[in-house]
Amino acid sequence: MVTGTGSLRGLRAATPAFDRRLATALCCSLLVSAGLAAGSGGAFAADNADAQCFAPAKGSAGLVSLPAKKGPYRIAFANGFIGNGWRVQMLQTLKAYAAQPAVAAQIKELRIVSVGTDVSAQIAAMDNFISAGFDAILIDANSPTAFKPVLRRAKQAGVVVVSFDNTLDRTKAETDLVQVNQDQFAMGKMMGDWLNETMKQKKHVLEVRGVPGNSVDRDRHEGFRQAMAADPGIQITEVVGNWDDGTGQKAAADAMAVNGAVDGIYTQGGSIGVTHALIDSHKPLVPIDGEGENGFRKLIALHAKDGLLGESAGQSPALSAVALKAALAVLQGQSVPDEIAVPIPVANYKTLEAGKNYFPDLSDTFFAAYDFPVCDIKLTPQAIMGHDAK
Repeated sequence: MVTGTGSLRGLRAATPAFDRRLATALCCSLLVSAGLAAGSGGAFAADNADAQCFAPAKGSAGLVSLPAKKGPYRIAFANGFIGNGWRVQMLQTLKAYAAQPAVAAQIKELRIVSVGTDVSAQIAAMDNFISAGFDAILIDANSPTAFKPVLRRAKQAGVVVVSFDNTLDRTKAETDLVQVNQDQFAMGKMMGDWLNETMKQKKHVLEVRGVPGNSVDRDRHEGFRQAMAADPGIQITEVVGNWDDGTGQKAAADAMAVNGAVDGIYTQGGSIGVTHALIDSHKPLVPIDGEGENGFRKLIALHAKDGLLGESAGQSPALSAVALKAALAVLQGQSVPDEIAVPIPVANYKTLEAGKNYFPDLSDTFFAAYDFPVCDIKLTPQAIMGHDAK
């Protein structure tokens, strides 16, 4: 049985060792099946440990496979900040998934450390985990570019690194790094395309960005701006909301107070606060793109008839569970793509359905895209919320 005990204590389980797959047990060094384009099928699909869950991203260079190690395993998570609801639920989801009996049997220890937004502190946490002999390290990176030296140290020590959510810019030499994410550029472009199609007028759009310096913020912004470039006459006011409801609400309210009404809004996160800023402004309700917060979807369902036409595309907190699943697969000697793309859950004012893709009885800060059935990650909201984020 796995039990959660906080950021500096382990989730432990005593289990039998894993069966080893013959093909990978014979390997004595890293094997990368490079040069196979994502989605090309063939050997890529045949060797993939879970082709449905671990779908290769567009830029994937091939499969990562290491010699199988004897389990159960010591897994570490070097998290950045936990300053918003998504991060809290992400940590709760990781613990809930690790506590499932079949997963708990594979884990000797799960240690979680959250360091805030300090990049050097996150690198130091990874170095501590490497020195302590952990088998794998998960990371939600504070910077896309600062981790190359510590990745080399992890590789030399034989430590598997799986990056997710805010992923890392990489070179081909870092072939032991596995990355798990949703296509952030595609998400931003999808939101921009929908906004362009839905706005009645196209004069002024408000863009509320995330935490500066993160790859997610950068990629979503670039995708959104590419979509907006289809109509160069649109004026875009850009503010920083830090993916936080309070910060986003103030930033959006200040922007509308200074610049007047807008024809559409795109907010990367903090969507509840930004939507309240629009409603409280007493300006006309307009189409709005936002994240997957349950409260945002509830507001769309409540006010769509008044003109709040909304689309919600979720960066699922369950990415942490997919990252753990990938790390365990690599440790067992199975092959996974070096870049894994999971689906983007999306709903809009036309497709929202209570109890299915939003939950009137759950808290506003709960993220409605909370699991990945395609990965056999099937959690209940109650199981997730039963864990803390320490």
